[in-house]
Amino acid sequence: MYRVIMSLLFVILTIFTPLMAHANNDQEEINHILKLKTPPFGVVFEIVEGDKNALEWAIPQVVKFSSQLKAKFPDIGIAVVTHGKEQFALMKQDNKANQAVHNIVKSLTQDQEIPVHVCGTHASWYGKTKDDFPDYVDVAPAAPTQISNYEDMGYEKIVLDKPE
Repeated sequence: MYRVIMSLLFVILTIFTPLMAHANNDQEEINHILKLKTPPFGVVFEIVEGDKNALEWAIPQVVKFSSQLKAKFPDIGIAVVTHGKEQFALMKQDNKANQAVHNIVKSLTQDQEIPVHVCGTHASWYGKTKDDFPDYVDVAPAAPTQISNYEDMGYEKIVLDKPE
């Protein structure tokens, strides 16, 4: 019986330990940057999810992490690139359905000067163009290229994962 219980416990820990560690990974990456004496030129947050509602958790994470970074490094650059199904929550037609997300993104871009990019290529696959997004959202030709451009400028990329 002892062996069965120990084997079961081992299997459970093997499955769930990486998931629990993964849930804190984003904050750990931010903490690593906060411990630096000299920060990277900036941080680009990548959001790529299959869930069209993912910005409901991802954008508040951006706000939280941006505040932490700016508190220690006021001049650090911050950008957001979203290029999964979640980007469609930022379309003009979804403004009322996703008003909270739109309000936060508008504040990020206009008040805090944090650009928020969506992927024009991904949008085009669904027949959407730059005109389908509000003017406070930048439609980048290709999100991977946009991210690479930020990395070339010295930005650290952090891929946001849904908190558990």
